[in-house]
Amino acid sequence: MTITARRPAAPARRTAPKVPATVLGAVAVVLGVGAWSGLAAAGVQGLPGPMEVLVRGGELIADGTLLTDVLASLRRVMIGFLLGSAAAVPVGFLMGWYGTARGLIEPYVQFFRTIPPLAIIPLAVVLLGIDETPKIFVIFLAAFLSCVISTFQGVVSTDATLINAARVLGARDRVVFARVVVPASAPFILVGMRIGLGSAWATLVAAELIAAQQGLGFRMQQAQIYYDLPTIFVALITIGVLGLVMDRLLLLAERKLTGWQERR
Repeated sequence: MTITARRPAAPARRTAPKVPATVLGAVAVVLGVGAWSGLAAAGVQGLPGPMEVLVRGGELIADGTLLTDVLASLRRVMIGFLLGSAAAVPVGFLMGWYGTARGLIEPYVQFFRTIPPLAIIPLAVVLLGIDETPKIFVIFLAAFLSCVISTFQGVVSTDATLINAARVLGARDRVVFARVVVPASAPFILVGMRIGLGSAWATLVAAELIAAQQGLGFRMQQAQIYYDLPTIFVALITIGVLGLVMDRLLLLAERKLTGWQERR
């Protein structure tokens, strides 16, 4: 009788506890502010420190300047972004679902994608004047071009097996489009909207070059003339915070609308 020695069981591998994202975000902010303070203390090109920027921000809040600028910029970004997204979704669906529409529209979309929205500003001023219309148009164009490609990609990336299965079951094109293509494209649309939102904020400063009297971009340009770095930092941080909050809201909507999608 042969006795076989058994190997001792391997110890269970311990997995490190997962750190919440909010904690990691707080740590990142603390590290970033600490690095900023260190660079300011070292006298890097007159870089203002966090306390100096905080004091300047308090002054702008106290006299109502920051609130006025925030409301003006938010209005322009929201109108341009919403109009751009609303136009991009149906155009993207048309390009993805109908080959004829794709052939007619895609060359123009690709053409304008190679032209920075900022380069449209002189033309927008000449054709649309110097009021709010050209500012909103430039932001609209930036959001539209970012979102339309994502929507188109969502339609053409829909699993053909799902489409064929629906047709085998007797579904007509309208039902296939509404019940299969639209839900499958939703993640792409929402990602495109997030990219479009970033493009809208990125275009804002240049858009407010057009005879603006209020707005965060306008405030930064005025501060640049007088080398007012704390005001520039206040406007930059405000744009970043507003953009981050709006992006988180879109991300929340994405999770609610695409709860069926597997995530890591």
